[in-house]
Amino acid sequence: MSEFWIYFQIGLKHVLDIHAYDHVLFLIALAVPFSFKDWKRIVLLVSLFTIGHTMALLLSVFGIIAIKVNIVELLIPITIVITALFNLFTAGKSSKKESLNLMFFITLFFGIIHGLGFSNYFKSILGGNAMSKVLPLSEFALGIEAAQIVVVFVVLILAYIVQTVFRFSKRDWTLVMSAFIIGVVIPMIVESEIWIR
Repeated sequence: MSEFWIYFQIGLKHVLDIHAYDHVLFLIALAVPFSFKDWKRIVLLVSLFTIGHTMALLLSVFGIIAIKVNIVELLIPITIVITALFNLFTAGKSSKKESLNLMFFITLFFGIIHGLGFSNYFKSILGGNAMSKVLPLSEFALGIEAAQIVVVFVVLILAYIVQTVFRFSKRDWTLVMSAFIIGVVIPMIVESEIWIR
């Protein structure tokens, strides 16, 4: 049980680390168009993101996929900007089933990209062969899922307060938060080490 708690906590800290806020920014971008009545959809999106993240770690642990760190560190903020831009272009429009299905697929794919960003560190904290890493990886994934649900829950509470107390429309909340996220993330893309030769 203590070993479970160790990897569960590593998963929690991976998401909630104040110095690695890209994960939280992605979750905020993912959650801002939703409200409490959409909780099933947002939990499904979060779970798909976790599945993608875990798939990337599994593929990395078994040596099936390897990608340069600086490429992944550029792709992660790009996924955040794409999600926020999607919000800007769809804010206030009725959610069609096709766009939701597309969002499910994209979220899974973006989870894979984010997972690749953590794969080298994850491999370094685990000894032994690839098979011995599967159980700790599952425990880590549960920690990630729990932390992500906490972040999304906080975003939904803030959305509720802003839309009821301060009378923001759902559309305005989505536009403001998405624009804010883009403003925070663009410098991460511009300052990426990939541009340095």
